[in-house]
Amino acid sequence: MTTTATLTLCQADYANPQHMRALLDLLDGYARDPMGGGEPLSDFARAKLPQALAARPTLFSVLAFDETGLPVGLVNCVEGFSTFACQPLVNVHDVVVLASHRGQRVAEQMLALAAQLARERGACKLTLEVLEGNASAQKLYRRLGFENYQLDPAMGQAQFMQKWL
Repeated sequence: MTTTATLTLCQADYANPQHMRALLDLLDGYARDPMGGGEPLSDFARAKLPQALAARPTLFSVLAFDETGLPVGLVNCVEGFSTFACQPLVNVHDVVVLASHRGQRVAEQMLALAAQLARERGACKLTLEVLEGNASAQKLYRRLGFENYQLDPAMGQAQFMQKWL
């Protein structure tokens, strides 16, 4: 656990009811936001997520609480593997900061802890996806050293794609 002047940061304990309430509430707020799709978490996700997270050792989350104990930020991470580096990598899957706490470097502090935890896992890099229209998040990520992914500039930048199963 890390405490700054106004924040307490920690790796979420998926067995801790307070941490899971914070995680679910923050994730639901993000899901309801246009940047998160504009729909609340399903009842299924709210009911099953605590056990699903705890069952997967490749996942970890960072929580931020303000000086009153209010949960104000969340970063969910998923360990993957870089075949080229032959090392783990960590994908930052969700970054959530309450609107009331944006602009206070909450995400920056949570991402620093996520990077520390990734290094402890032997990860070679952090990856993330960001929507084209989320200029403030892009600015933050670039300030923290994230760059668009490419192997050969002649081949262009990678695009994040998905296919539902």
